[in-house]
Amino acid sequence: MARVLIIGSLEAELGQAARIAVARGARLTVAEGAAAGLARLRAEGADLVLCDVTHDVGWLISCLAEERIACPVIACGRPNDADAAVRAIRAGAKEFLPLPPDAELIAAMLQTVAGEADKPVVKDPAMVALLDRATQIARADASVLITGESGTGKEVLARHMHAASRRANGPFVALNCAALPEALLESELFGHEKGAFSGAVAARKGKFEQANGGTLLLDEIGEMDPRLQAKILRAIQEREIDRLGGTAPIRVDVRILAATHRDLQAEVAKGRFREDLYFRLAVVRLRIPSLRERPADILPLARYFAERYAQANGLPLRLLTPEAEAMLLRHPWPGNVRELENAIHRAVLLAEGSVIGADAIELMAPATVMAMAAPITAAMPEAAPPPMGPAPAGQAAPAPRGAATLVGRRMEEVERELILETLSHCLGNRTRAAEMLGISIRTLRNKLHEYRAAGVAVPPIPGQMPASAAVD
Repeated sequence: MARVLIIGSLEAELGQAARIAVARGARLTVAEGAAAGLARLRAEGADLVLCDVTHDVGWLISCLAEERIACPVIACGRPNDADAAVRAIRAGAKEFLPLPPDAELIAAMLQTVAGEADKPVVKDPAMVALLDRATQIARADASVLITGESGTGKEVLARHMHAASRRANGPFVALNCAALPEALLESELFGHEKGAFSGAVAARKGKFEQANGGTLLLDEIGEMDPRLQAKILRAIQEREIDRLGGTAPIRVDVRILAATHRDLQAEVAKGRFREDLYFRLAVVRLRIPSLRERPADILPLARYFAERYAQANGLPLRLLTPEAEAMLLRHPWPGNVRELENAIHRAVLLAEGSVIGADAIELMAPATVMAMAAPITAAMPEAAPPPMGPAPAGQAAPAPRGAATLVGRRMEEVERELILETLSHCLGNRTRAAEMLGISIRTLRNKLHEYRAAGVAVPPIPGQMPASAAVD
């Protein structure tokens, strides 16, 4: 359930947006102005802010940055408020929501910040067994470590467990530990007191306090700095946290779910993850199989995404042709369910006629798939090499296969092509691209800065205008 803060009067079109958000399952709070909204964010937090452009959106966004509060802000106004919309976007607003509001657009925004709230779509026996086990342990308060490749649906499973738990009426708060720098992550987790750092003009609750009585998902916890790992360990053991600049501990009642695409036992062996924290988190371990390990889920998921994105975009529902389904079943899906979702979303938009054919489905290029699967294929026996020398007369020379397509190219060039193609595949989403590539969000940002400095075009951040895309 997304937590939405609306800043502005509910007497006109913004009230319609509020009613749509509540109908879509959002938990709503309201503030009359930007200053009151900032106070609400300090005290309660939110997943999304809808702010009327008649208020000072730029001031609000600058205050959030100074106080290390990570929360997306959507500017709202009538279509004739073009100047105000441009100012808000330039100030850092993620999007502009025209009023009167479109119900499907608000639904898409809520889904983006809150993740998929529906029950997981599973048909494969391996996933059915996993879901049964997750439901069985959901009612306990023990910490759970959810592992699996990037894009397998770890947050979806976490939300399912929260909904099936005794804490279902409490908040579900998720935080991606790889998406924020260390200083901001610490403040997001534990909150801060007034004067804790430059810009901390008032006290603010962190994610642990916001999740009190509910569930806190620490996504990509394997990316967390060891110093913060120690503070997480204390929070789990003592059930209390210390705000930045605080003088007394604060009691919290939170169920911890952690997720990672990394092998934490290997990280412990390398000294990059605390062993004591690993055992605290992994009271129960749930491993989500990759999509290629559960092929019976591919078509049910594809049909589900086709229906969902047809509704979201106001398009007629189109069925997949047998050729399109065969193409989906043949693909190795290195990006797992997330890659499948993106592929079907694009296909829904590109398809013509009454069906979704194979020509509307754009899949990751073979060279990219091979590069992403290299850690897996490197351990496999080598296939017999192709015959050397020219092809027999009348017979075409075989096309290059595998690594032969990369021979003669510089490593930097191949890496750049892999990163940019993956980023385009993820529609510009930096966090998703980093997860698929198996690198940290910081590493990805540094690479993109290098490419941009060299004059290479970089896909913009979703929801930002091209002119503002230079800020990652």
